[in-house]
Parts: sequence; C-alpha cells; structure tokens
Amino acid sequence: MKIMSSLLGIVERETELVRAGNVRDAVSLESRKSEMSRQYVDAVGRLAQSRDYLKQSTPDLLTALHRHHDTFRAMLQVNLTVLATAHAVSEGIVRGVNGEMQRRNLPNGYTAAGHRAAPGPRHVTPLSVSRSL
Repeated sequence: MKIMSSLLGIVERETELVRAGNVRDAVSLESRKSEMSRQYVDAVGRLAQSRDYLKQSTPDLLTALHRHHDTFRAMLQVNLTVLATAHAVSEGIVRGVNGEMQRRNLPNGYTAAGHRAAPGPRHVTPLSVSRSL
C-alpha cells in the first residue's frame, strides 16, 4: 500500500501540473514515476503469487488492497485522460501552425485551364520543432 500511495501521489502531482500547463515540470517527475511503477509491478507480482495465502490468513488486508487499487486505477484513468488531452491540444497547435505556414507559401495563382496552381516541392516548407525550448 505504501508503494501504491507513493505512486498515486506522483500521478496526482503530474495530473495537476499538466492541467495547469506546466508540462516541463510534469516531465521532471518521469524518473520517479518510472521507478515507483517498477516497484509497484514487482509488488503486485509478489502479491499475486501469495493470493491464496492472503485469502486465508488476512482477508481484510486483501480487501483493503483491492479497494486501494480501485482508487488507484480510477486516478490513473484521470491521469491518462489529462495526458491524452494535452497531447491532442499540442498536436492541434503544431498542425495549425504547419498548415498556416504551408498556406502562406503556396502560390496564389491559376493555370491556363483555370484550375488552382498546384504547389511544387520547392513551395513546401518543412516545420521543425525544438523540444529543448
């Protein structure tokens, strides 16, 4: 339960930071989150091996672990939703900027047949993004 609570605290903090738009601060939690996730998976594996014993010896503890895990799972779902939303918003912004750049670089003319002139490869400007900023 201690490992699950620690990981839940990190996930809740990450969710708060991403919701507030502080993605850089949220990324700084990644190493702690990875380590706690590894510990959590190890602990769940050990518990799964001891399930029958725990059912017989400490059923109340097992019930409490299940309840805590359900809360943990719900918070993870919220976290994943927030992260997916942030990803979709940032992707939309990048696509919008790229579309505007491409629109400005296209020739505004027509062919002799009256069709809009198709842009050639020299009119397409690639968009580069610096992840360090």
